[in-house]
Amino acid sequence: MQITLNSPLDMHLHLRDKEMLKTVAPLSAHTFAAAIIMPNLVPPVTTLHEVLAYKKRILEAVGDEVFEPLMTLFFKDSYDYAFLEEAKPYISGIKLYPAGITTNSEGGVSAIESAALSMTLTAMSDLEIPLLIHGESDGFVMDREKEFIPVYEELARQFPNLKIIMEHITTKESVAALERHENLYATITLHHLLITLDEVAGGMLQPHLFCKPIAKRPEDREALLSVALSAHPKVMFGSDSAPHPQHAKESCGCAAGVFTAPVALPLLAQLFDAHGKLDNLQTFVSDNAQIIYGYTPPVKEVTLEKKPFTVPEKYGEVVPMYAGEEIKWSIRSVK
Repeated sequence: MQITLNSPLDMHLHLRDKEMLKTVAPLSAHTFAAAIIMPNLVPPVTTLHEVLAYKKRILEAVGDEVFEPLMTLFFKDSYDYAFLEEAKPYISGIKLYPAGITTNSEGGVSAIESAALSMTLTAMSDLEIPLLIHGESDGFVMDREKEFIPVYEELARQFPNLKIIMEHITTKESVAALERHENLYATITLHHLLITLDEVAGGMLQPHLFCKPIAKRPEDREALLSVALSAHPKVMFGSDSAPHPQHAKESCGCAAGVFTAPVALPLLAQLFDAHGKLDNLQTFVSDNAQIIYGYTPPVKEVTLEKKPFTVPEKYGEVVPMYAGEEIKWSIRSVK
């Protein structure tokens, strides 16, 4: 059995920088035509110069692969219309992080209130620049995403022309919120479609499955599966592939992030095939994102086949999801 995907897209990707960038960027660029690149470097990407310089480093790292990095800015409430108008041709969105809520987010927003952020959000709405949000409160870890939904809804009501992407959703409440507001959309990761908190910490702790937002309950995973497998028009694939060196994962103070970039498409094919929904995979990994973002990607054909593949133990110093395990699908060819 085979499936050919046309221009697969990863709408939420961490490539890091320096040596890590050189290791992981080619792995995404090999099988994806484009990806939304997260701006939470150290320091974060907040100027047009930094956007262009980072994009140049990414393109140098991917070499001859057909791949377009879709750049983002790290949200600041001081961005005005003139700055964003200049930046718009070079960015695909602006990423908002609550301060300190995840990796390299210390410079994020401390008070997410529409009034405090109105200058930037109004300009983004007028210029049709999407707002991408890591939506978590600072409450109890299992409730953080659910507690953030009123913020999404306030922003959706206050800025009805602003396209808001709820990034890497993990709860049934987030899935329900999609239906209540026309301007809310969402990315869904591979790992949140596959695991619950039980896989992370139900037995021996699995550091390479620890991420933020943390994996939730079985009923939350089922809600995510229902919209992903049906290729709901308001959801799209975003890996949130987040590499960390092995020593940072297998340590006290385990870094949050699951590295899925090199195995994302085979594992998605395996998942959709297992549910009899393989025909919907193209829509989930490309077509919906093209419509939501109004984006035409480079031409790329990735053919996968139902043939066993053993996931490498490591890529450089990064351990991937399911390292050393055999999965049922593999990459046959990329054109």
